Amino acid sequence: MSKVGGTLDLASGLGGKIEKDDVLSAVDKYEKYHVCYGGNEEERKSNYTDMVNKYYDLVTSFYEYGWGESFHFAPRWKGESLRESIKRHEHFLALQLGLKAGQKVLDVGCGIGGPLREIARFSSTSVTGLNNNEYQISRGKVLNRVAGLDQTCDFVKADFMKMPFPDNSFDAVYAIEATCHAPDAVGCYKEIYRVLKPGQCFAAYEWCMTDAYDPNNKEHQQIKAEIELGNGLPDIRLTSQCLDAIKKAGFEVVWEKDLAVDSPVPWYLPMDASHFSLSSFRLSAVGRFFTKNMVAALEKIGIAPKGSQRVQAFLEKAAEGLLAGGKKEIFTAMYFFVARKPLSESE
Repeated sequence: MSKVGGTLDLASGLGGKIEKDDVLSAVDKYEKYHVCYGGNEEERKSNYTDMVNKYYDLVTSFYEYGWGESFHFAPRWKGESLRESIKRHEHFLALQLGLKAGQKVLDVGCGIGGPLREIARFSSTSVTGLNNNEYQISRGKVLNRVAGLDQTCDFVKADFMKMPFPDNSFDAVYAIEATCHAPDAVGCYKEIYRVLKPGQCFAAYEWCMTDAYDPNNKEHQQIKAEIELGNGLPDIRLTSQCLDAIKKAGFEVVWEKDLAVDSPVPWYLPMDASHFSLSSFRLSAVGRFFTKNMVAALEKIGIAPKGSQRVQAFLEKAAEGLLAGGKKEIFTAMYFFVARKPLSESE
């Protein structure tokens, strides 16, 4: 699929590596993990590898169709396009890590490698993308070759809870809206701590519930459940829980902030029905309506596999949940921190 994608490109990619006839059963299994379909948080956490893999097999082509190669939000300046803000967001992360030419960097939960390629080009570093989804890795390798980065950047298929790297392997580590998939934040951050060289930094953008979230408020509960269903999440932690987890893993926090607070343009604006922009048309309410009807037509005539409409439907629910969570300020996609691994255990 090209970066901008097209109708037939989207149809051909639906379901990832899942056989066309098996997409419907994969959707059934994925949905059963979530509370609105009878599942529960503990079941999602204990089966997170299968759940997240099913999720990305089903949605990667939708993501690439809507987002391009980088599947994440960004704070935006007025007059800045969504694509421009996403690139700046990635450059900002590279600058906060102080990346230098020739360094060896790890991208935890790299998707199809959009940020990996942008950061590698921006900083002249070698970036390894860690991902447990075979379809995304195969897609990322193709895009690396197209970008001419296949000699300096690569992908490793593995679970970020059990990384296949020796201790002290990387000069820097980052994660962009990825470690929110971890069933145990402390365990995930400890693995990152282990593979990072002493004195070096880990930076992450995390999806979190804010302190405004009320776990006893049914509307808040529904919004949280919609975000979890539509984004393959076992649970969504509070910002304070993420901060506590990074400290428990052994890191010292250099700085942390919810970047949504000062964003001149809300991060969720592309999904707002009251806003229209050609630069983010496919994420808009109008664009999603077009996609919904396009997918329905493709499934009806047999080009798209059965179950594609249901995938699009839970992604639509996700957009609604993200928009509502952002507007009510109970959810943020912009919690950012930089944490340093001490030079020694006694430091």
